[in-house]
Order: sequence, then structure tokens, then C-alpha cells
Amino acid sequence: MSTFEDEEFATGESGASKTEPKQCSLLRKGGYVLMKERPCKIMEMSTSKTGKHGSAKVHLVGIDIFTGKKYEEICPSSQTMYVPIIARKEYQLIDVKDGFLSLMSDDFCVLENIPVPDNDVGKEIQEKWNSKGDMDNVIVTIVTTMDEQQAHAVRTSSDK
Repeated sequence: MSTFEDEEFATGESGASKTEPKQCSLLRKGGYVLMKERPCKIMEMSTSKTGKHGSAKVHLVGIDIFTGKKYEEICPSSQTMYVPIIARKEYQLIDVKDGFLSLMSDDFCVLENIPVPDNDVGKEIQEKWNSKGDMDNVIVTIVTTMDEQQAHAVRTSSDK
């Protein structure tokens, strides 16, 4: 028989959940949902009428917010889906080096080793960093969900 000290338990912090449940019929275009265990933005959504053999079905088309990959799912309208909890935060760009960003938050916490995305946002970050003036700060928006984070937007402090 094992003692309490020998047991292993998974622990989590308060608010540690990465998703929240939501009925499929309550999802909306432009919202977010997990599809194939990936956080996706809902691009298309249609509902079929109730048939002779079951409930109404919902057809979802989503784009992975990190990779851009397209996913499709068909599920009963009463099915519970999971919505990722997404956090967005703006950081001041400190440096771009070897394909990685160094960022600083409003409370002076430094976030390093965020890869420069291989997309239009990544190109725009490089352009703004290389052409910034003495009085301009480059501001990068980082999106975090499901233990992943990525730069999703960029602007300079002079942009309105």
C-alpha cells in the first residue's frame, strides 16, 4: 500500500484552464473554437435543419490562428465544443536578433525568444524596426493561448 508521499498529483494554478466549454449552436463567425486540438478563428459557419434521423448539424470552417491551416468540422448543434482562452498584450520592441524578438511590457518585464513570424506581420516588424525614427517605439501585439504565443500585429507609437 502506498503512502500519501508516494502519490503523484497533477497540479494547476487558479485560472489555469486553457479553454471554456460552449454549445456548438452558440458559436459565431469571427469567434474562436478548438478544431482538431488547435485554436481556430471561425471563418464560416452554417447550420442544417433537423433531419429525420437526428438533430441539426453545424458545419464549421476555421483557420488556425498560429499556422493559418484550414480546418473543417461537422458536429451536432447540441455538442459541447471548447473555446480557447486567448490573451493579447502589447509590448515595446527592444531588439530583433537572429530571427527572434526581445520585447518589454508596460511593467518593464522582458519577454525574449519570440520568433519573428514567417508571414506579413514578420516582414512588417522587420521594416518598422529598421526604419524607426529616434522618437518612435515599435509596438508588437503578442497573442497567447494553449501554451503558444506569436506576434500578431505591429505598429509604431506614432501610428494612430
